[in-house]
Amino acid sequence: MADGGAWRPPRPCETYSAEWKLCRSARHFLHHYYVHGERPACEQWRRDLANCREWEERRSAEAQSLCESERARVQAARKHTLVWALRQSPPADWHLPLPQEEKDQ
Repeated sequence: MADGGAWRPPRPCETYSAEWKLCRSARHFLHHYYVHGERPACEQWRRDLANCREWEERRSAEAQSLCESERARVQAARKHTLVWALRQSPPADWHLPLPQEEKDQ
């Protein structure tokens, strides 16, 4: 992404703005506090939004720290393992009626 003059933010600035507004909302605050027991950290979304806007306005090289922020966010999301085992194909009897449907008829 950081290949000279062709660099651009990973996502549109409106996305960072929406994430920052969501993070600051009362509903998100209550949910995050209930689940994690701490206040949500919204500062990174604000920095990402500022860097994105700075890139759009001035094309400054400092705004490219947005890429590192996105990489860190993706790596943090990848560390969580799946709870369910994903199927490669549907069950062999997927088209048969369910047992409760057989009793009703």
